[in-house]
Amino acid sequence: MNPFSLEGRTALVTGANRGLGRAFAQAIADAGADVVVVGRHEDRNREAATEIAERSGRRTTVATGDVCDPDDVRRIVDEAMAAHGRIDVLVNNAGICFHRPALEVPDEEFTKVFDVNVTGLWRMSKAVAPAMIEAGGGSIVNVGSISAMIVNRPQWQPAYNASKAAVHQLTKSLAAEWAPHHVRVNAIAPGYVKTEMAPVDEPRFRQHWIEDAPMRRYATPEEIAPSVVYLASDAASFTTGAVLVTDGGYTLY
Repeated sequence: MNPFSLEGRTALVTGANRGLGRAFAQAIADAGADVVVVGRHEDRNREAATEIAERSGRRTTVATGDVCDPDDVRRIVDEAMAAHGRIDVLVNNAGICFHRPALEVPDEEFTKVFDVNVTGLWRMSKAVAPAMIEAGGGSIVNVGSISAMIVNRPQWQPAYNASKAAVHQLTKSLAAEWAPHHVRVNAIAPGYVKTEMAPVDEPRFRQHWIEDAPMRRYATPEEIAPSVVYLASDAASFTTGAVLVTDGGYTLY
């Protein structure tokens, strides 16, 4: 048997219609799981779901909503359970970031970052965990960041950095609490990845984002996605509470 296979399982992926989330959803489907594509934009969700299904041959459904809205979170999980009867894997990927010096960050912006990156993850995990526990187990993969471990430069992003540190610690807390129920909770901590959220090609960022890393390059979403598959699968059956750093060696210095 292939321990990396997700055959027969259903995965719910938030922020799944573009960027890292889109790559995660595709990789999970390619590994054999059915996928629930979650995001705030119905048209983008359906486009992503169609492409994922066509490539993987897996059943792919859409649940449109905002992880910041408690009612939406409950509805998303209810729709996923109604459509698939199970949620074996949850990937908490939805996130936002603003580049702004601390003294210029308005309170509402700081709150928004935590609402999406931390509280949304918290609500979605709490909504999915009961079904996993009842089924005898499951896997939750949270998307953290090297920003939880360093202070990025040259841009300032204090709210994002603090939120991702919270994600890492919340991952460990939930892992400890839910381990007796066979629900594993892990996180990945990507480095610089070329997405709409990270303008890696801008010359002003090259020195600190690219040249300072031992591998001297950025990643693509498709390079990060197999780490999510690993943590979601039985290949990581003895792994919980871990933060898997995938950064090209950036945090070595």
